[in-house]
Amino acid sequence: MHDAETVRLAVASARENLVDRDVLAEVVALCAVAGEHLLVIGPPGTAKSQVVRLVAERMGGRYFEYLLGRFTEPNEIFGPVDLRRLREGVVEIETAGMLPEAEVAFLDEVFLGSTAILNTLLSILNERTFRRGRTAMRVPLRVCVGASNSLPEDPALAAFADRFLARVFVEPVPDARLEELLESGWAASRSHAVPEPGPSAAGAAPDGPVVLAALDRLGHSALRCDLSGVQGDLASAVRQMRSAGVALSDRRAVRTQRLVAAAAVLDDRDHATVADLWVLPLVAPTADAQATIREVLADVLAQGRSSSLLGAAEDFARGPAARADRLARTGSDLLAREGELPAGSEQRLRFEATLREIDSAFDPAHLPDHLAEIRTRLVDAVQG
Repeated sequence: MHDAETVRLAVASARENLVDRDVLAEVVALCAVAGEHLLVIGPPGTAKSQVVRLVAERMGGRYFEYLLGRFTEPNEIFGPVDLRRLREGVVEIETAGMLPEAEVAFLDEVFLGSTAILNTLLSILNERTFRRGRTAMRVPLRVCVGASNSLPEDPALAAFADRFLARVFVEPVPDARLEELLESGWAASRSHAVPEPGPSAAGAAPDGPVVLAALDRLGHSALRCDLSGVQGDLASAVRQMRSAGVALSDRRAVRTQRLVAAAAVLDDRDHATVADLWVLPLVAPTADAQATIREVLADVLAQGRSSSLLGAAEDFARGPAARADRLARTGSDLLAREGELPAGSEQRLRFEATLREIDSAFDPAHLPDHLAEIRTRLVDAVQG
């Protein structure tokens, strides 16, 4: 199994029991490969922490989660002072089980942290180092996800927010999917725990250590990815974004290449193409700026696609190629689990809903070949 497929299966397993959170789950994985951090903005109760927790569970490795408040002390995040060493006049920190030893971290209400906490976080996020007293160490952090109900207006906090390259803005689940949300939520509440990893759409999900090793290999591959063929397109896109009023610092423009490279290696390529530029809206600082980027870069983004991060690529690209890929994968997964399809059964309804979506999204005369084949097989299954 390729590393990209390993990650795809892990993310698919994580989002099985979630509704309308595919994009967030996939962007967490994208950032883990890119070695960049993610800021999630959305109202309370929209499953931000649950998504990160489930993805981290499937990734494996050490996970740290904390809800920050005005009175949170640094030792609650980074670890307490070692009292034995303190008696000897040496300030050292016991970091076991705390953020400096985590590989995936989730910090809720991240902007409520004190100046002392945020300053220490800066070195962890930027340099992957932790320093306090005599303690100085490299941190193994792959990705930190910060969450907040809104973006900060304080310029000092805005500068801190800039350290999170990618942004995902979440909203409550749409009314059209409320039944699905209620069913999923009730099933989770009856289990009295986070659901155990089950079989994903394409088979059994790989275990944590396997996924973590795959992420590391993909991360190293991303650093060696050839961007020469797309840097001209990327520079042109940055100029268009700035001309449209989207503030993008030189630092963020340079770091955006890490997301592009991660998208390429997750698509099993060692070189980036225009198809990987679907990540560009992620670096916009606000939801309005993301909408602006989607508008001014519509032609470029429409070429975006990803074989691993189907939902995220479709959401940000808004193009036919990404949509066709996602529908083909959905149909393929349904066919892989095909059984009896009695009238009115849930499985039959899913087959029919996928066929309706294909027919509403594409002119039959211009249906991509791989999607046309899947459509034919779906029709045969329903009629057979």
